[in-house]
Amino acid sequence: MSNDASAAEDSILQCEECLPPADAFAIVGNETRLHILEALWAADRPAAFSDLRRSVGMRDSAQFNYHLSKLRGQFVRKTDDGYEFRQAGKAVVRAVLAGTYNQDPELEPFPVEGECVACGSGLEAAYEDERLEIRCAECDRPHGSFAFPPGGLEDRTREEVLSAFNQRARHLACLTADGVCPECNGRVRTDLVPAESLGHREGHPISDQEVLVVHECERCNNHLVSSVGLTLLDDAEIVSFYRDHGIDLNTAPFWTLEWCIGDHYTEVLSRDPWRLRVTVPLGDEELRVTVDDDFAVRHSERRARTGDAAGTTDTNPEPADADDPLETQDA
Repeated sequence: MSNDASAAEDSILQCEECLPPADAFAIVGNETRLHILEALWAADRPAAFSDLRRSVGMRDSAQFNYHLSKLRGQFVRKTDDGYEFRQAGKAVVRAVLAGTYNQDPELEPFPVEGECVACGSGLEAAYEDERLEIRCAECDRPHGSFAFPPGGLEDRTREEVLSAFNQRARHLACLTADGVCPECNGRVRTDLVPAESLGHREGHPISDQEVLVVHECERCNNHLVSSVGLTLLDDAEIVSFYRDHGIDLNTAPFWTLEWCIGDHYTEVLSRDPWRLRVTVPLGDEELRVTVDDDFAVRHSERRARTGDAAGTTDTNPEPADADDPLETQDA
């Protein structure tokens, strides 16, 4: 097979049963058709032809039927109860509501909870190019940067925006770690890579890291870069550890957790294959979890807190003679 034939076969435009993307965008690029989709969204239930026409405000029944017919099939369908959305129609309205196609806001930096893990100064948040970034106000060290659609800023206070950003970042990291692309639901490949191998890349959320997690969709090439700690935020052992200390980890701002956004508490035990130990300090205890290159927790251990970091002298991934172990568990 020639290279040209192979390229044509792999093209996203090649789909015998699909509406060509160019045609799909042309259909919803009409203002009247967008109004029809918005009216159906507002109805929140199957809507009759006459109800939709009245909502859109078009007197010419034939003209309205022409535009509605263009949407039928791919974006809406007719049922016994009236017209209702197909998933593609909902996706169009959600994209409009998210502000991705028609908004480009910016926010001046404002202070947020937490201290810089590098210099101890205060942190600030800034919004630009549809990304919200947490960084140090003094040394500019990044503490987290993820895509955040403009619609997420509407009708929210700064505190509410930060709470939504915290949950969205967790969702993105956990969903991609589970192998599902948050953009197209395609299969995601996840790899541990040395930070120096990435160079400058969009979506690099943190700095001063030895090891980073790279998630890349095999279907749409969407990629997300995160710290090792961020992929462990929903781990049952770590969540229980925080709960036992009276803290709900699910609501804690991830950028305030040094073990989550820095390498100080992450120890590389092996590179081939990858094997890491992450130490989670809390109060007078610490939880050590050992993970492999699939991010499965292979070993966990609670022990009395002995220092401020994971340490570099003990290279046994499953220490059996640690001082004052409180609780240990193998996966």
